[in-house]
Amino acid sequence: MTADELSFWGWGYSEKFPDEAERRELASRMEGMLGFPERPMLSPPALSDVSIPESSLSVPAHLDDVVSTATEDRIRHTYGKGYRDIVRGFHGDFDSAPDAVAEPDCEDDIEDVLAWASEERIAVVPYGGGTSVVGGIECDPDGDGDGFAGVVSLDVRELDAVLEVDDHSRSARIQAGTLGPEINEQLAEYDLQLRHYPQSYEFSTLGGWIATRAGGHFATVYTHIDEFVENVRMVTPSGPMETRRLPASGAGPDPNRLVCGSEGTLGVITEAWMQVQPRPSYRARATVHFDEFEAAVDATRAIVQARLYPANCRLLDRNEAMLNEVAMDGSHVLVLGFESVDHPVDPDLERALDLSRDHGGSVSGDPSFEGPHRDSEADAGGDDRDDEEGDWRSAFFEAPYTFNALVSLGVIVDTFETAVTWDQFPRLHEEITTQVMDTMNEECGTGFLSCRFTHVYPDGPAPYYTLLAPADVGNELEQWREIKATASDVIEEYGGTITHHHAVGRVHRDWYEEETPGEFREALRAAKESMDPEGIMNPGALLPAEQHQS
Repeated sequence: MTADELSFWGWGYSEKFPDEAERRELASRMEGMLGFPERPMLSPPALSDVSIPESSLSVPAHLDDVVSTATEDRIRHTYGKGYRDIVRGFHGDFDSAPDAVAEPDCEDDIEDVLAWASEERIAVVPYGGGTSVVGGIECDPDGDGDGFAGVVSLDVRELDAVLEVDDHSRSARIQAGTLGPEINEQLAEYDLQLRHYPQSYEFSTLGGWIATRAGGHFATVYTHIDEFVENVRMVTPSGPMETRRLPASGAGPDPNRLVCGSEGTLGVITEAWMQVQPRPSYRARATVHFDEFEAAVDATRAIVQARLYPANCRLLDRNEAMLNEVAMDGSHVLVLGFESVDHPVDPDLERALDLSRDHGGSVSGDPSFEGPHRDSEADAGGDDRDDEEGDWRSAFFEAPYTFNALVSLGVIVDTFETAVTWDQFPRLHEEITTQVMDTMNEECGTGFLSCRFTHVYPDGPAPYYTLLAPADVGNELEQWREIKATASDVIEEYGGTITHHHAVGRVHRDWYEEETPGEFREALRAAKESMDPEGIMNPGALLPAEQHQS
């Protein structure tokens, strides 16, 4: 993957932006299936047409090989991949480009960059794979605290190796800039892999996953990257910090957990020892249809509370199933999958299907059972099965590309997710459905909202919502802000978390403050002041910048 293969304004590879005929077909779908008014056909920008402000930084000679002020480098490190990022990029607005881009290939380089930034009071924003959807990699020095001389985007993609494998303990030491596919390609030599597959898997990094506490492949038990972390190493402005490599510990608060979710505000993650595992030899899969959403929810709860631990337990409501063309008959679909490296999991799937039938579910087709001889290409979370599960998996990984196309058609498209206890979910879901739809109708004239469970726990689900609405081109960000604020307010009011796996960044920061105890934020701020005395690390993300300036 090279920079010129990637879109500078949107998601993924440039060549995957659909042609005019494909976009017209998508527009017709929005107009016919969802009842949207006729959509415009807008043209994407050319890199050569984009202009950005002059850099305000003068790079010292000893960093010339590490830090760049080249225009294209700065443009490509301006935004993440959230809706508001894609909209601004699509319309050629890169005024918030960083002043420079650092691309270190070792920890010494990182220490040099942080020392320069601390001395000159330059904001440093760790970039990872650039897939943040919550404003985690965009720093506005005016809005994120005064007194900064400029902004440096620090890209660790040169740190991209699996450094060491302990196959006896089934763990590996991996550099933070390694992309998801690169991790598994390098571990394949040992017949191991890190089974963590966020939707951004192809373009996101290990360090980014750790920094944002990313959710991944498993619907139960190992739901977040935290569960795989044995140790982590981070370079802070005050110096390197490394935790002890351990399978578990009861020695006070876990220092790994301080780094997990720190979102670049404490330092730059450089490497970590991670739990890895063989490819699963045994799989069992099936899909179940339900006429009533409440019955489908009850069945999902029964399965997870039976401690069956499915790897995949995705409940798609009828809108989500229709949107992804998994089921067009108005049914709600539960996608189930079990896997094991050691033994057949057929009995677990059969029990889950029995519980589904007890709640009115109808199994679609024949369940699939696989033994130790199988095609390893299925391991990346999206195989070629010609069934409903395969359809949904394919749609899952291709969905971000649809965002690019929908923005070009003047459609507001976004997702938001949460986690809440089972007893709170019905009211939360009802209020989200009512209030978000009301806001879309008010702001845009109409709208569409769907829901799926991405992860499930014995005490509650993690519902994930997708919204679509026709935009007033030129005012779409104002419309989006109203819809996003409504969704966030409802989540806060009815007991959910502001984010289950998309991180806090700048977009969720106000609601994060409502969710967390003030005493905890004071302690977090104190930790930041110790590791980052000048407050240069990703100011404005997670904590208000003005609160941690020394």
